[in-house]
Amino acid sequence: MLNKEYPLHDMNLVFDMIENSISKGGTHEKTADEMNLLMHLYAGLPAEAVEQGMMFIHGRACEIPATSDIIPLHVRLMNLLEYLEKVEYLSEIPETMSGEEITKRSEMLNSLEEHEKRFGTPLLGYQFNSGASAPSEVKEGEDNGNGRLLLMNSQAAVFACNDIYRTAIFYEDKLGFKAVHLDDEAMPHIKLMRDNIAIVLVKSEGPVTKPAREFGIKYDMYIYCSEPLLLHNEIAGNGIKIIEDLPEAKAAQKQGTNRQFVFEDIDGRHICVSQYLETN
Repeated sequence: MLNKEYPLHDMNLVFDMIENSISKGGTHEKTADEMNLLMHLYAGLPAEAVEQGMMFIHGRACEIPATSDIIPLHVRLMNLLEYLEKVEYLSEIPETMSGEEITKRSEMLNSLEEHEKRFGTPLLGYQFNSGASAPSEVKEGEDNGNGRLLLMNSQAAVFACNDIYRTAIFYEDKLGFKAVHLDDEAMPHIKLMRDNIAIVLVKSEGPVTKPAREFGIKYDMYIYCSEPLLLHNEIAGNGIKIIEDLPEAKAAQKQGTNRQFVFEDIDGRHICVSQYLETN
């Protein structure tokens, strides 16, 4: 339930009020990211959908069809507005407080964390990039412009196999991947996950796809790794065939490529592990 008076039909004024409230300080570090995410999403909606958001603000949510796909957007907007109202209320400390007032303020303060949990999390398939990239992300070709909405979250290599269970066991036992068996999608498969790497194994209909090297391509997959020596030692220690060994750090400085090594999986694919060098 909101207590402030908000404009009836102008979402731009609502976001002006939000920005002004955040500028006063005292909010979570991701509050501005939450505002930017909501603002960008509302900016791309037709006028009728934006008006639904105004109806939420003015207590008329029951008039919006329950089948609306963007109700989560309106709920997030309400979450942010309620949070900012609480922060503003708590920032004004009266000289004297009754026991009831102390209890109310305490409960309100404890409730802030529930609001903050949503800040910056994906919404309607999007998340907001404030310009800071995680160290594990590969930045080649990345647009680092501030305020960019990210719709594509991740990707997975697809490996065709004669026996997907045999391949899955190899990646689990030898490479530390975790397997998830999925039959609820258009293409039944096994999904392998480790750290930020995903691989989808599919049963081949006919001849298995040949290794890329048979087409003049050296590797079937690249894995970027911050410290390849640790992964090299793990893989070699598990008895996996090493095709190209990892050069010493000093020797690698004279090479024209990143420091890397190559191993072979159970199906004969050559996987290159290349050192990820963070650049500004």
